[in-house]
Amino acid sequence: MYDTIAKFMLFGVSPEHKPWKDCGKIKWLCPVPGYDRHFLICEKFGIEMVNVPVDENGPDMDMIEKLVAEDESIKGIWCVPMYANPTGVTYSDEVVKRFAALKPKADDFRIFWDNAYCVHHLSDTPDTLLNILDECKKAGCPERPIMFASTSKVTFAGAGVAMYAASEENIKYFLSMMTVQTIGYDKINQLRHVRFFGDFEGLKAHMKKHQALLAPRFRAVLDALESELAPLGCAGWTKPNGGYFISFDGMEGTAKRIVALCKEAGVVLTGAGATFPYGRDPEDKNIRIAPTYPSIEELETAVKIFIVAVKLASAEKLLG
Repeated sequence: MYDTIAKFMLFGVSPEHKPWKDCGKIKWLCPVPGYDRHFLICEKFGIEMVNVPVDENGPDMDMIEKLVAEDESIKGIWCVPMYANPTGVTYSDEVVKRFAALKPKADDFRIFWDNAYCVHHLSDTPDTLLNILDECKKAGCPERPIMFASTSKVTFAGAGVAMYAASEENIKYFLSMMTVQTIGYDKINQLRHVRFFGDFEGLKAHMKKHQALLAPRFRAVLDALESELAPLGCAGWTKPNGGYFISFDGMEGTAKRIVALCKEAGVVLTGAGATFPYGRDPEDKNIRIAPTYPSIEELETAVKIFIVAVKLASAEKLLG
């Protein structure tokens, strides 16, 4: 994703478009809460980020449609369309179709479709997602989406294979630059993955093993939150059907305090604000919980500490 934006900055989105570096101010739409690595890429390139709220169906499409139709400086949007980081939301069919039907003022507007968790299911009834490439082709804008994925969090860390999908014209353009960029990709590692999985059925069977490891961890966290915090009405959280995260919203103005209290007790969380551009959560309430790494026993202890921190920070907020 970083490399693709770098190419567009230097050379434009196609041979017919001027480089983004020559376009003056560039803006990017960022569904929030979202993925901090996306935001860091924009920061590195000096791209101004615009927050777009997310609900259970995906990003606010009314807002997106209005912004892209009015502002030519908006060149793209980040999307994690399935089991989004950190909310776990999967975009509805209507949202995907509205993305395909966008009428952006900038004809070099691109949808960065980071489908990172497309096979990372936590149940036997997984979410489904429309294919943005198919929908954009139907809508007459096949060049608009660029879909990214990888075997990160599938095979060994650091040994994954990155990939993207796009229109034939986009792929032809990307390859013309990659031919100059590298003399050869990692063919041995690609072959290793093909032999390991065999086919898509082999990949799905492998991910069932992931599900067996991760689903109990999510249940341990969600059950504790439901038991201890739901009756108090002081917080809310997502209940994802896949992916790697739980998005937790405490009372406004308490996220940083909760994270600090947990750290004092030995539980390290992702920093408050990390799920927003520039690390600034305007309401200071969102925390990304990642239950994937610790053992069940460690998680049970950690979530107890987290719950105490939430209760304490909430009480301080109410008393203050």
